[in-house]
Amino acid sequence: MTTTSLARADAADIALADAGHCAVTVETRSGTFGFDCATGETLLYAGLAHGLTLPHECATGTCGTCRARVMSGDVEVAWEEAPGAARLKRDKGDILLCQTRALGDCVLRVPSDVAERPARHEIPAPRLGVVGNVKQLTSDVVHFEIALTEPMTFDAGQFVVIEAPELEGGRAYSMVNYGRDLDRLELVVKRKPGGGFGDWINGPLASGANVKVFGPLGRATFHPDEGHDLLMIAGGSGIAGMMSILSRGVRDRYFEKRKAKVFFGVRTLADGFYLEDFARAIEAGGGNVEVTLALSHEDAGRLDHPEFPTVKLAHGFVHEVAGQAMAGGYDNVMAYIAGPPPMVDGAIRSLIIGGVGRSAIRYDKFG
Repeated sequence: MTTTSLARADAADIALADAGHCAVTVETRSGTFGFDCATGETLLYAGLAHGLTLPHECATGTCGTCRARVMSGDVEVAWEEAPGAARLKRDKGDILLCQTRALGDCVLRVPSDVAERPARHEIPAPRLGVVGNVKQLTSDVVHFEIALTEPMTFDAGQFVVIEAPELEGGRAYSMVNYGRDLDRLELVVKRKPGGGFGDWINGPLASGANVKVFGPLGRATFHPDEGHDLLMIAGGSGIAGMMSILSRGVRDRYFEKRKAKVFFGVRTLADGFYLEDFARAIEAGGGNVEVTLALSHEDAGRLDHPEFPTVKLAHGFVHEVAGQAMAGGYDNVMAYIAGPPPMVDGAIRSLIIGGVGRSAIRYDKFG
């Protein structure tokens, strides 16, 4: 943990910090804003909880979207090696808001347009929760729930950042379920070698553990009043937000008039999950919902799933399968993409080549 100082804190700054709060001023392209930041709170979380639409994507140090520059004041950087910090000009005072805490009053410059509150989304806030109902879906995928101490309202496609005991830093996970004023979140995690949270959620200490939750976050969201057909492309645990979108679409009877095509990429047939949920959504869609399971490392030798025949099968990487299936069929579509960065980038390129404008593409990259 290191400290960046661009102006020595005076006595008033130190007194304010000791009192537990710092005054933060943010200079942006759209104006200057101020908010209080509590001791130990990251600048990003404090600003977002105040209502400011500070730029962010992952909120965990991976993407680098929340770049800012410290113009004056003392700050503390928690994770110097964050992947998103690779291109920062540290000698100029560049920081990631999600990895930085104020040590006293400070002035920041953010090279983005910022509003005083989100146009559509709820203002995020910190909450506490308890982990439960941990279920193994495949050999490396786990579904789990968090019972919240305070209800949360979120849009389909949003995520939260979770801080678990004995793990340093937060992890971002999209909600699988959808609702308003929910006291329970459903989430999914894919276990990866060396992944701290994946190992923890699979271990004996996860069930019943208290966790910190911050959210809701994310702008790759579904809003029925926009009136688009839906295209969803997801890899691995990136399917979580798509399940939330499908859940809202079915609940609101959206697919009586609009279509949805879901392309879900996994390695083999045995790696597929949420298949029963897909089958129910297909049935509820009355012919307007299609789901294709794209197998990157296996050719199943058939065009439908052996246990869930309404779910289609294809061989290849999911963004390539989607591009081939959607060739020439992108009229009035809103595309949602989630998964590992290479998959997301490939899907975006495929859509743009196919004629989809950037404003019709909403995505989340899982680093």
